Amino acid sequence: MDVIDRPDAAASSPSQSGADGELDLGVRLKNLRKRLGLTLQQAADRTGVGVSTLSKIERNELSPTVTTLQKIAGGFDMDAAAIIGGPTPALRVAGRRSVTRSGEGRPFPTGTCNNAWLCPDLTNKVMSPIMTTVAARSLDAYPEWAKYDAELFLHVLSGTLVVHSQIYEPLRLEAGDSMYYDASTPHLWVSEGDENARVLWVYAKYQ
Repeated sequence: MDVIDRPDAAASSPSQSGADGELDLGVRLKNLRKRLGLTLQQAADRTGVGVSTLSKIERNELSPTVTTLQKIAGGFDMDAAAIIGGPTPALRVAGRRSVTRSGEGRPFPTGTCNNAWLCPDLTNKVMSPIMTTVAARSLDAYPEWAKYDAELFLHVLSGTLVVHSQIYEPLRLEAGDSMYYDASTPHLWVSEGDENARVLWVYAKYQ
């Protein structure tokens, strides 16, 4: 399963709002699924995420990783950033633009990375930019290999990032290095050294 266990889940109520006044992720996902008129089984068929996993996520017993969130977003025909929270996303219109100030972004931490979705107010984007601080130091920290129906560009802002792939040798990237690759090939990333790598990622979905 591509999820991160939440040991504090029993102490939190799915009906409560988060600290920022927004509904928590489990409630948002359940409401979105019902708005689409989908049963859990139908949602599982559309997203490729198991019924049991979806149910536990909706009950806040499991927290999805970025990989799982991307699968759910794809199945719901939405941007992942729109699922996380915030106001209703802006529609795709000519001349639109979005600005994310330094230190801002829509947060989505997992057990391996602290992610912030950039420019999350735009929907139907070709690209999805994410700022990430990679906390993982071992592949054992991940529940499974990441895999997206997309191409991915990354630029290391600080620290040392090691990208692992099922078809290539591990690749070490230092601050200032960039990489572009087919994300449909299973891959993972970890930080190396005392400092957590800080990385800008840009996902471009296959059209």
